[in-house]
Amino acid sequence: MKRHTTNRIIAGVAFLLLVGAVATSCRTADQTGGTRSAAEAVYIPPGSYDEYYSFMSGGFSGNLTVYGLPSGRLIKTVPVFSQFAENGWGYDEETKNMLNTSHGNIPWDDSHHPQLSQTNGVTDGRWVFINANNTPRIARIDLTTFETEEIVEIPLSAGNHASPFITENTEYLVSATRFSVPIPQKDVAISTFKENFRGTISFVRADKVGEMDVAFQIMVPGYDYDVSHAGKGPSHGWAFFSTYNVEQAHTLKEVNASRRDKDFIAAVNWKRAEECVEAGNFQQWEASYLRNVKPHSGIARTEQLSGSRMIFPADCEGVVYFLPTPKSPHGVDVDPTGEYIVGGGKLATVLPVHSFTKMMAAIENEEFEGVVDGIPVLKYDAVMAGEVENAGLGPLHTEFDDKGFAYTTAFLSSEIVKWDISTFTVVDRIPVYYSVGHLMVPGGDSRQPTGKYLVALNKITKDRYLPTGPELAHAAQLIDISGDKMEMLLDFPTMGEPHYAQAIAADVIKDKQVRMFRLEDNEHPYAVTSESETRVERDGKNVHVYMSAIRSHFAPDNIEGIRVGDKVYFHVTNLEQDWDVPHGLAMMGAIASELLIMPGATKTLVWEPLAEGIYPFYCTDFCSALHQEMQGYVRVSAAGSNTPLTYQTGEQG
Repeated sequence: MKRHTTNRIIAGVAFLLLVGAVATSCRTADQTGGTRSAAEAVYIPPGSYDEYYSFMSGGFSGNLTVYGLPSGRLIKTVPVFSQFAENGWGYDEETKNMLNTSHGNIPWDDSHHPQLSQTNGVTDGRWVFINANNTPRIARIDLTTFETEEIVEIPLSAGNHASPFITENTEYLVSATRFSVPIPQKDVAISTFKENFRGTISFVRADKVGEMDVAFQIMVPGYDYDVSHAGKGPSHGWAFFSTYNVEQAHTLKEVNASRRDKDFIAAVNWKRAEECVEAGNFQQWEASYLRNVKPHSGIARTEQLSGSRMIFPADCEGVVYFLPTPKSPHGVDVDPTGEYIVGGGKLATVLPVHSFTKMMAAIENEEFEGVVDGIPVLKYDAVMAGEVENAGLGPLHTEFDDKGFAYTTAFLSSEIVKWDISTFTVVDRIPVYYSVGHLMVPGGDSRQPTGKYLVALNKITKDRYLPTGPELAHAAQLIDISGDKMEMLLDFPTMGEPHYAQAIAADVIKDKQVRMFRLEDNEHPYAVTSESETRVERDGKNVHVYMSAIRSHFAPDNIEGIRVGDKVYFHVTNLEQDWDVPHGLAMMGAIASELLIMPGATKTLVWEPLAEGIYPFYCTDFCSALHQEMQGYVRVSAAGSNTPLTYQTGEQG
C-alpha cells in the first residue's frame, strides 16, 4: 500500500509538470507584445535616467545587481557574499575580511532576497539588505555609495532562506532555518530527524550602522521555513513565515514532504517576544558568530559575537501561532493594509487568503485544532478571508498595486494572475516566458505600492535570446499594469538567478549619492594624501609600498631592491576625489585580482615574486587619454642580494 501511495503522488506531480510544459510549448515568441507602443514605453533617450532603480538578487552569483526601469539596463553589480574580480572584492586586503565566517573565509554564497529599508512601511532608500542562503548571513548595502558595509552571521541556523524580510520601521530583519538541523549541532543519525532536528527564527537589529546583531531567536519545530513578510499597519508587530515539510521528512522530500493537505504559516508576535526577553523568559544559549564591517576608505574589521537569547514558545505564551495553509506554501505575502496574508501553496488548487482580524479573534476565542511544541494551531476556517480559485498552477509569490489588486506568479502554467483583493476573483492573466518564480511591483510588499510596472523573474529562458550554449542568462519581463489589462513591454536578461527583487523611485536615491570623497576622510593606516608622502619601506621580508595614483601616473613607478622571497604590499591611494574617477592596479604574477581603487580610498595588493627579473604593473581602469602610459616597473633581485631599495617617479636615466 505504501509503494502504491508513493507512485500515485509521483504520477500526480509528473502530471502537473506535463501540463506546465504543454502550456509553455504552445506559445511562441510572437505572443510577447513587442509593439511600437511597447518600445516607446521602455525607451530612455541617451543621457536620460530611468524612473526606477531595481535591485535584484544574484542567486548563485552571491551578489546584487541593479537595473534601471523601464529600460531594463544593467547599471551596477554590487559584490556582497562572493569574490568579484572586477573590483577586487574579497581579493584585496581591505575587503577579504568581509567574507569571514565562523567556518573560515568563504569566497561564495547564494544571495536571495533584497529588502529596502523602510520608514512607516514605505521604502526610504537608505539601505538595501540581502541574505546569504548557504552560510547564514545578512548584509547591509549603503545606497549613498552602493557598497556593502556590514555583514552579520546568523548562529544556530542552517539554510537562511526566509530572510532578510524587514519590519516596517527597519527595527528588525528576520532569518529562519530552511534546513532544520540538530540545535545545537551534534552527531546523530539522520533517521532521528523527528526526535533531534529543530528550526530557529531569528530577529536581527538593523537600524544602526555597524551594530547589526541577533536580538533574540525562537525555537520552532523541525519544519522547513521558506519565505517571510512582516505585518504592517494593524498587523505591525507580527511577522509571517511559510513552512513546508510538516511531515518532517528527511529523504525524497518531493514525495515525502507533500503527503499532507496542509502545511503552516507561522505567525510570530515579535512584540510579545520583546516582552518575554525583557521579563527574562528566555534561555541564554552558547553561540559564536561574526560581524564584518567595512568603512568606505578603511580596512574591513571582523568582530567576534557570542550568545543567543533563545525563546521557547511554551515559555512565552502568545509568541507563535500556526495557520494551516495548503499545500507546500512558498510565498507568504501581506497586502498594503496589513489585513490579508496570502499563502502561495506550490501544490495547492486554490490561493488561500488569511485575515489578520479573524486570526486575532480566533486567538482570543482559542479556536485551536491542536498544539505543536507549545504553538497553538488555529482552525483553518476560523482565519480564512477567502480562497482565490483558478489562480494558475503552482502559485508562488504575490505582490500588490495601489488600486486594490494582487498579482500572483504561477510557476507551472507560466503566467501572472491578477485578482481583486476585495472579492478574491481573478480579473486578468498574462503568459510569461518561462516558469516564473517571483515577481516585483515597485513598493509591492510595502504600505505604498505603485501601479505602473511589474517585473516577472523567470527561471527558464530557452528561446528568448540568442543561444549561448548550455548556460543561458535568466529572463526577466517588464509588464505594464497601469490599465485593466496587463501588457508585456520588454524582455531583458538578468545576471545570476534573481530569486527576488525590489524597486524604488530613482528620485529617492539618486540625489543622495556621495560625489566627493575627501582625502582627509581616508581612515586607512597606509594612506597617503599627496605624492610627497609616497615611499617604500622594508621590514624584514615584508616590503610596504606607499603608492599614489592620479591621472595619469603612479608614484613611485620605478622600484628596485625587491628580492625573491619578499612579500610586497602595494598600498595604493587614489588621489582623485571626484566620483567616477577610479584607478586600477594589476601586477604581473600576483595571485589575486586587480585592485580597483575608488576616489579618496586606499587598496592593497599583495605580491610575492618567485623569480628574478623586471615586472611591469599598470592601471586597469581607463582614466584619461594617457591611460596606456599609466604603468611602472619593479626590479626583483636574487634572495639575499645587496641591491639597494630605491624608488622614484620621473627621473629619466
